[in-house]
Amino acid sequence: MAITYPLALPTHTGIAAVRLRAQDIVTMNMSPFSGVQQVYKYSGQYWEADITLPPMKREDAEYWMTFFMKLGGQYGTFLMGDPAGATARGVATGTPVVNGASQTGYELITDGWTPSTTGILKAGDYFQLGSGESSRLYKVLDDVDSDGSGNATFDIWPNLRSSPADGDTITVSSPKSVFRLTTPAAEINVDQASIYGMTFGAVEAL
Repeated sequence: MAITYPLALPTHTGIAAVRLRAQDIVTMNMSPFSGVQQVYKYSGQYWEADITLPPMKREDAEYWMTFFMKLGGQYGTFLMGDPAGATARGVATGTPVVNGASQTGYELITDGWTPSTTGILKAGDYFQLGSGESSRLYKVLDDVDSDGSGNATFDIWPNLRSSPADGDTITVSSPKSVFRLTTPAAEINVDQASIYGMTFGAVEAL
């Protein structure tokens, strides 16, 4: 059976810890004489993560080891989100969609939310645009209310990678993005009691 990317993460053990980083590409030069700084912000933004799996016996470890083998190092991709952010802090009700084509930048105009709702999403809530290999993970930067027609406009991070189509679905439950390994292989340790420990790094696949 052919391997199709992106893969889903194995669910046999869960994840012990995730260190998720929101990376902005910025350069800064500082004068050694005056301390005056010149800063330039590029458009590139992406997610990075360090993942630690819980200690496990071989029965569970083999699912993870074969998962890494299916990836073929940095070649294949997989879907992942923030496990602690799978549920929105805001109300997040309705059937939200993108409102208007050709949107770009750090703002997203949406509709389809439950009308006249305070805190329809809250600062730090995640949402997903796209699906499968086009899945992209975004974070809302401020509390947002819906108006009487169910419209809401968000400031977001990262900036829109591509313009979503009018009516594209907005996923607020267990949102994810496409990632790949940062190294050719995950780190796997086995102790004398045959307990496996695994860690791996991931970067958003752009």
